[in-house]
Amino acid sequence: MGKRLARELYEPELFRLQAELVKLQEWVRAEKARVAVIFEGRDAAGKGGAIKRVSEYLNPRVVRIAALPAPTERERTQFYFQRYTAHLPAGGEIVLFDRSWYNRAGVEHVMGFCTPHEYHRFLHQCPIFERLLVEDGLLLRKYWFSVSQKEQQKRFRSRLDDPMRRWKLSPMDAESITRWEDYSRAKDEMFVHTDIPEAPWHVVDSEDKRRARINMIAHLLSSIPYHDVRQQPVHLPDRPESHGYVRPPMSIQNFVPDHAATLEKH
Repeated sequence: MGKRLARELYEPELFRLQAELVKLQEWVRAEKARVAVIFEGRDAAGKGGAIKRVSEYLNPRVVRIAALPAPTERERTQFYFQRYTAHLPAGGEIVLFDRSWYNRAGVEHVMGFCTPHEYHRFLHQCPIFERLLVEDGLLLRKYWFSVSQKEQQKRFRSRLDDPMRRWKLSPMDAESITRWEDYSRAKDEMFVHTDIPEAPWHVVDSEDKRRARINMIAHLLSSIPYHDVRQQPVHLPDRPESHGYVRPPMSIQNFVPDHAATLEKH
């Protein structure tokens, strides 16, 4: 991938694509379509930033993010896909999976959180599961965000030095540095089994986050046959005359302190 995309090119195009995402959202709502978008990839590859840009202007009642924590003891005894199916979209919804059932093919396998039998059973069942989803009419899109070792290390270090983003650097992230090749082998094996015609993987070169976001959103939009949905016009009525309502004294209400006023004194 080339040099970093200039901000003066990135921001107008991102805004244009986000406007198209609003149109997609309205089409999904009108057509009762179901869209699930999976974001996977290396740690610090830019998945979270891409999800944030996708969802920035969208209605949270239509578009929601599924970022599941570690499974509970009860969930560990369930059919593996069970806790994920509860988060799949209903008609008129879009769900963005910030990591997904592919945890089993990646971190669980590499870190030994599942048995070899559970891992191989996942690789067998996952294509079947996804074919069932697609056959049922769900629009499934899968993105793998790819980043080099050098760039990942740079992003990890920037998080370490930034108190606002330090929470994004976990012990598991640090472990991924020493297991780079193990994760590479796991990803390659995962693609062999799950890059299927009904639900192919789409690789996003994320060495430049700006390019990655633009490319991913543009691809998502191009892959769904949405169209502009005509909206019912909304007319704001004139305010009616007052009928004697008197607001209670403001002094009896608890207002938050005017912190903003302290800024004006400087």
